[in-house]
Amino acid sequence: MKMMMTRATMATIAFSSPGSGTCMLSLPPHFLSSSHNTFHSKSLNFNTLDDALSSFNRMLHMHPPPSIADFTKLLISITKMKHYSTVLSLSHQMDSFGIPPNIYTLNILINSFCHLQRLGFAFSVLAKILKLGHQPNIATFNTLIRGLCVEGKIGEVLHLFDKMIGEGFQPNVVTYGTLINGLCKVGSTSAAIRLLRSMEQGNCQPDVVVYTSIIDSLCKDRQVTQAFNLFSEMIHQGISPSIFTYNSLIHALCNLCEWKHVTALLNEMVNSKIMPNVVIFSTVVDALCKEGKVMEAHDVVDMMIKRGVEPNVVTYNALMDGHCLRSEMDEAVKVFDTMVCKGFAPDVVSYSTLINGYCKIQRIEKAMYLFEEMCRKELIPNTVTYSTLMHGLCHVGRLQDAIALFHEMVTRGQIPDFVSYCILLDYLCKNRRLDEAIALLKAIEGSNMDPDIQIYTIVIDGMCRAGELEAARDLFSNLSSKGLHPNVWTYTIMINGLCQQGLLAEASKLFGEMKRKGYSPNGCTYNLITRGFLRNNETLRGIQLLQEMLARGFSADVSTSTVLVEMLSDDGLDQSVKQILSEFLQ
Repeated sequence: MKMMMTRATMATIAFSSPGSGTCMLSLPPHFLSSSHNTFHSKSLNFNTLDDALSSFNRMLHMHPPPSIADFTKLLISITKMKHYSTVLSLSHQMDSFGIPPNIYTLNILINSFCHLQRLGFAFSVLAKILKLGHQPNIATFNTLIRGLCVEGKIGEVLHLFDKMIGEGFQPNVVTYGTLINGLCKVGSTSAAIRLLRSMEQGNCQPDVVVYTSIIDSLCKDRQVTQAFNLFSEMIHQGISPSIFTYNSLIHALCNLCEWKHVTALLNEMVNSKIMPNVVIFSTVVDALCKEGKVMEAHDVVDMMIKRGVEPNVVTYNALMDGHCLRSEMDEAVKVFDTMVCKGFAPDVVSYSTLINGYCKIQRIEKAMYLFEEMCRKELIPNTVTYSTLMHGLCHVGRLQDAIALFHEMVTRGQIPDFVSYCILLDYLCKNRRLDEAIALLKAIEGSNMDPDIQIYTIVIDGMCRAGELEAARDLFSNLSSKGLHPNVWTYTIMINGLCQQGLLAEASKLFGEMKRKGYSPNGCTYNLITRGFLRNNETLRGIQLLQEMLARGFSADVSTSTVLVEMLSDDGLDQSVKQILSEFLQ
């Protein structure tokens, strides 16, 4: 069946839609008036869902019933309340009462199914549209495209887009904007730019939403120059940037520490009569704090207050984090107290930030007090909070308390992440509690998580430290069967373990394999294998490794230098060798 779009002038009613906030249902002018005008003009304004349901029940039992226009307006009202399941239920009741749907009510059903992530049902409504002899309109396809984009099914989106064009429909700015946003969300920025050019060639003028989607995606890809080029193009086209456009660019500049450009862009916003909001100011504050520029961050907060923009919890948390990174805990607490005095309730991030700061300076009792305080205030610690405190406890030698905290985290329903597991594994291995570390590894393997190379590297290191070289060898050899590949640190640990056992030939073979597979040894790798050969009286090979290490731009560390000094004091060492070693030390 050839689906053609009506040329009738359309009125529009907006309702919320996933991903881009608003979807437009196109309604013909006569749709807004009917023989029941008095009823729907006075009775279809609802404050609550109960009001809407009461009106629906009255409408359903009227003789004759109101027009489908009134029912559609009621369904749109409920859609605005985001009660999508209710919309579907009411539509089913309308069917059972013999009230025939039209294209607009069917579009509402498609939208509701898409919001509920039931795309199969949404497409079955499209089939129903055709079966009933209705013609899909551009809103039908836009809604389906948006639903597919939300679920990241870009391949299916592109297929539907091509089919829509093939059936004679002309995509509008909503169609293009939805698809471009979907492409950007999955990282296909170049494809989004190509679609933008196609859109322009098709005489469909891009709007600020389209440009902002691509600018934001370019910024996230760290292609900031290209983002600013597109920004300039947008302005040249006479399209005014929105606060979201500026937010993307300022965030990217903050990540690059381009503070002069940040200031220039903020001034440009003000000159354009767009006042930076709390999100933009908080982004700048956070970036400055992460760079250690805490005083400058305070200046920004003072400026935002003068401009009438009130800092929020996110702003204060960023300031606290800045002070904690500098171990200025008294200042961090002052910010915390200021936030409370201003009427803002501290959140989990607020407490976690202070807990991390106290753990860094090993004031673990203060960190524990804050942890207990947040629990008393019925704030639920998250995995980050638990991991931070576990690391702090381990760092001061309270491994058993950290293990107890780990079990408490699990009991309270917080699922450990890789950081949590790595912390415990690392300290269990460092404390020679290898059996417990292996048991924990098996528990990780038996869970829904897929252990990464970092976790296995920690355990291999623990095995080598405990002298369990054969077990370390086996685990290292089986990495490929787990779909993992050793990284530089894994190779370095294994090479060091072999050197510690005097297995220099095997260590040298692994060192060569590491380089052949494209893993460049770092300074630590060179120092460890060099010391291994020197300490096992393989002096010439050790000297070769020293020369290679220096040629690669690495230098001997303290431990390697100590070995060289000890060798120079050995009266039995050949004088020519001593001369070479002396030159290295110099």
